[in-house]
Amino acid sequence: MAQTIKTAPHVGPSPLGGIPFVSKWSSRYRGATVQDLEPPAALSLNPTDPIQLALISAFEREYTHLTIVDAATRALLGYIAIPALQAQLDAGRVRPEDPLSRAMARFERRGKKYQVITMATPLEDLERFFDGGGRCQEFAVVTDEDRRFVLGVATRSDLEEFVKRRPA
Repeated sequence: MAQTIKTAPHVGPSPLGGIPFVSKWSSRYRGATVQDLEPPAALSLNPTDPIQLALISAFEREYTHLTIVDAATRALLGYIAIPALQAQLDAGRVRPEDPLSRAMARFERRGKKYQVITMATPLEDLERFFDGGGRCQEFAVVTDEDRRFVLGVATRSDLEEFVKRRPA
């Protein structure tokens, strides 16, 4: 028996009120999940680590975002976007020997409901995370279901590269 492949865009619930989210690339995902993007393992640093360590670590691994975790509890505190960090250095707002806490972007915990992105998250949901809700997100922190461990970082460009490699 032949199976019909649905090529219509994925339409799902949206945080934009009554407007449904329409995926641009759902016909190319074909059931793929974040794991299929093969995100590299996350590199997490501590707020007390020097900025210079973040720059060297990101350069060596070709990472654009690093997560910042509490040294004792390993709780996710925030992140460093390397291009933004470089701009702060160029402007003289921070120095290479300063702690990351002076330059990191902190996650707002109070009053916010976070969307958990795991390795099993469908790519349509990741695309919705990047494009939905009126806030443009450039990356997603990939965690386990219980949000205990940071497993990786998936970027918008990772998703775009996956789509380019996948035939229509």
